[in-house]
This record gives sequence, structure tokens and C-alpha cells, in this order.
Amino acid sequence: MNMDKHVTVLAILYIGSGALFLLGAAVVFFAVVGGGLISGEQEAILITGTVGTIVAGFLAVLAIPGIAGGIGLLKRKEWARILVLILGFLNLLNFPLGTLLGVYTIWALMKEEATDYFRSYAPA
Repeated sequence: MNMDKHVTVLAILYIGSGALFLLGAAVVFFAVVGGGLISGEQEAILITGTVGTIVAGFLAVLAIPGIAGGIGLLKRKEWARILVLILGFLNLLNFPLGTLLGVYTIWALMKEEATDYFRSYAPA
């Protein structure tokens, strides 16, 4: 596989994982807040609304760098390579799928070929 394909695959994987985090955020929000609303009790609505919003917001914030990095990789931006490498190192702690993604990210983007690839797209 050439570098162009590795970068495209990584971009899709990071956009996809970010989208899954956003989906998880939506599910958590509607499940937790909805549970409080179904109960009909004011105190439960207040607590579940607060907790659901905080947890969903946290998951959404975690999704943003992956989606941004994936879009940047598709546009062949050097900053995206750096961002995705950082995310790749952090993903190593997320066993087992994150570890696989992190290893693939580091393996593909740390090559000298990757550095040359992104520099060839840099504006003159």
C-alpha cells in the first residue's frame, strides 16, 4: 500500500471513530435525560439533565480532534499529521481497538515517506 492509501484509511478511521463518539454522546444524552423526564420528578429531571449533558458534552469534546484530524488528513495538511500522531499515541491506552489504531497510526505516519508525502502537498 502506498502512502496515499495509508493516509486515506487513517482519515476514514479517525472520522469514523469520532462519529461513533458523537453517536455515543447522543445516545447517552437521550437515555439519561429521557430517563429523568420519564420519571416525572423534578429532582430526577434536574440531576439526570445535568449528568446527561456533562457526559454527552465530554464525549462530544473527545470526538472533535479525531474528526478534525481525519478531515485534515484527507486534505493532506501537515498539522493533521501531527494531531493524528498525538491521538495515535493516546489511543495506545484504549485497549484493544484503540491500541490497534494507535499502532497503525504511528507505523504509517512516523515513516520518512510520510513526512515527504505531506511536505509535497505544502503550499510553496
